[in-house]
Amino acid sequence: MMQEKRPLVEALEQFHKKKSISFHVPGHKHGLLSNLPQLISNSMQYDLTELDGLDDYHHPKEAIKEAEELLTRLYNTDDSFFLVNGTTIGNIAMIYATCQYGEQIIVQRNAHKSIFHAIELVGAEPIYVSPIWDEHSKTASYVPLEVIEEAIQQYPFAKAVVLTYPNYYGVCSRDLEEIINLCHSLEMPVLVDEAHGAHFQSHKEFPKSALLYGADVVVQSAHKTLPSLTMGSYIHIRSHLIESKRVNKYLRMLQSSSPSYLILASLDDARSYVERYSPMDYKQLLDRREVFIDALETIPLIEVVQVDDPLKLLIRVEKYSGFQVQQAFEKQNIYVELADIYQVLLILPLLKVEHEFPFAEIRKRMKYAVEDLKKETPEYTSSTLYMQQKNISTLQMHLELVNEKQGEWIPYARSIGRIAKGMIVPYPPGIPLLLPGEKITVPILTELEVWIEKGASFQGEHQLEEKLIYVVEE
Repeated sequence: MMQEKRPLVEALEQFHKKKSISFHVPGHKHGLLSNLPQLISNSMQYDLTELDGLDDYHHPKEAIKEAEELLTRLYNTDDSFFLVNGTTIGNIAMIYATCQYGEQIIVQRNAHKSIFHAIELVGAEPIYVSPIWDEHSKTASYVPLEVIEEAIQQYPFAKAVVLTYPNYYGVCSRDLEEIINLCHSLEMPVLVDEAHGAHFQSHKEFPKSALLYGADVVVQSAHKTLPSLTMGSYIHIRSHLIESKRVNKYLRMLQSSSPSYLILASLDDARSYVERYSPMDYKQLLDRREVFIDALETIPLIEVVQVDDPLKLLIRVEKYSGFQVQQAFEKQNIYVELADIYQVLLILPLLKVEHEFPFAEIRKRMKYAVEDLKKETPEYTSSTLYMQQKNISTLQMHLELVNEKQGEWIPYARSIGRIAKGMIVPYPPGIPLLLPGEKITVPILTELEVWIEKGASFQGEHQLEEKLIYVVEE
């Protein structure tokens, strides 16, 4: 059957059977020279390069081409491609393919940092649109239709709209289809970072993919919710406004010329997994999930919050911050996807009927974790700390000028009114709290101080341990 085919996996298996001798890269020579643990070094026998029978990643004609054609057929697109450099590279490629230096692009303010990096690399001018606060999940969620309408009215020459769907916490936009229809009526493409939605195609009861709403380019992290290796992603193009070959041109420029065949094979396998996911698999998943939630809710102090995506669960423990809950869980060897001020996020596995998962053991460990947590001083913050920004905003200083100017480190307590030169990103989720070129305001600084106080980790240019922030020199 078509869905049983895994062309790239099969090509690797056939090559492995040859017992070939390697006088080619990579230098570990099928794992022979590796001192890694045996379980890892064994897999290196499949860590090959573009040899006869294994196709050419950047100009595929055989197994990779066939595997990507199956992906294209599954997601019903013009073209779909495997990505070995993660959704980050797909986000960068789709923006390069859409706008040029100096052009305006409307972008969701709580996008992933890779979106902002792409805009900076291209030299485009970002027009930020702010999402609404979702009190149920306590997250910045999606940008409403009326804000997009207003942004387009103010900036009618913007080249595209860039959205995130769903957000990291599994909250989906209620206005996505209307936004896409509006943009298309104006011949404006919509680009969607759907990193957390690769599994939506598995069953009709999952939220719809942005592709089904008509988005022009959609990038998905197969490694987040499908059985792909880390860095494995998909990019899908279905558009009369953006040519697939233009997107692919930038993929060839930006991605490694030495792709990981382990990642490629796992993407082929993940595609097959989606295609073979049955209604019975989905029913069994939901049944087991419901039993798990019911069991967790019998633990005193625990609150389980469900969102649009059934694979996402938020766990709150009364009076305690998400960072405290995360630490308590880790003492029981339970590692969550992320913690924030309010809660922790669990990403459930996309189980099939034949899979086992230790839900009962997890519930027992979480109960122990909550008992230990009671010994600590609660650090819960009840107030909403979401930055109250304008619906539509632009940078106070263009990125090109920010990069030209000198920077200086100053105490962040004295930074209000200054222009940021470095990005500050609580990670995860990887959504920038502060972007280069933005003016530092009281709400931004207040939220930063709370993230620091609660023990968040940060990426970007900062010296927050010394209470310093990087700003444009005056």
